[in-house]
Amino acid sequence: MPTDAHQRVLSMGSHTGEAHRHGRHARPRSWGRALLALLIACGLIGGGLYAAMNFIGLDQNMVREKCAAVVGTNSYSLSPEQASNAALISAVATKRGLPERAATIAIATSMQESKLTNIDYGDSAGPDSRGLFQQRPSMGWGTEAQVMDPVYAAGRFFQELETFDYASMALTDAAQKVQRSAYPMAYAKHEGLAKAFSAPLTGNAVSALNCTLRPAESAGSPAKVETTLRQATGIGNAVVDGPRLKVPAKGTQGWAVAQWAVANAGVMNTESVSYAGLVWNRTQGAWVPAATTDGYVIIQSATQ
Repeated sequence: MPTDAHQRVLSMGSHTGEAHRHGRHARPRSWGRALLALLIACGLIGGGLYAAMNFIGLDQNMVREKCAAVVGTNSYSLSPEQASNAALISAVATKRGLPERAATIAIATSMQESKLTNIDYGDSAGPDSRGLFQQRPSMGWGTEAQVMDPVYAAGRFFQELETFDYASMALTDAAQKVQRSAYPMAYAKHEGLAKAFSAPLTGNAVSALNCTLRPAESAGSPAKVETTLRQATGIGNAVVDGPRLKVPAKGTQGWAVAQWAVANAGVMNTESVSYAGLVWNRTQGAWVPAATTDGYVIIQSATQ
């Protein structure tokens, strides 16, 4: 180590001279490092782009599946399972000749009671509560097997609803009169969502329900779609035609069936639904103009 100012100056000069002597080697090393860094960066960017393209274009596992219904500027969404149950409730209401309002009340009630899922358990207030509406066998709603059947449960709810003038009542009051819940005001918060889905599912809103789904993992069954549709709606003249189900329907009924089919596309492995000059398909997840068969809803099953 230098011990005085003179030695420090000499030392600095010595290092400067050494750097000068080896300066002809510094530039190639600097350029070599820069080139190596550039190649590495390009490789990382290229690999990242390739991975992103494959992720976006090929890997559908991260797609968030949902069904959405729009009212004005407001959009409401449900999972495919929830949308399927909302469609069933609306179909049962239509089958009984009830108006959209009845379906709205029932969907809001089920959303509060079970999140629109067919659950097989209750809570501390009702240990034997079951199904879409958490109906209790011990309170005369039916057997456990019956209240776990969504078609029966929806019909039983409407049976009670029809005994009074629900149309003149606030939604939460009508729901409470049927359910006799410990939380009578809880149903009101679901009214917006319930109305958004009941309108298209009863055919009173055109092409207003869309589902975003991953590609079907297996083939669908038109025969199963026909059976499920008949049980929920009572429509018994649909025809299986290869991978398609042809449902004779017009006007409001046609749109009710078409949007019922879209809401069930996830659970039924449906590829497309066409009606009245429009088609919904999994690829686009939206209703778009298309050539359609007059007087029929065409439900196309996946054929994997």
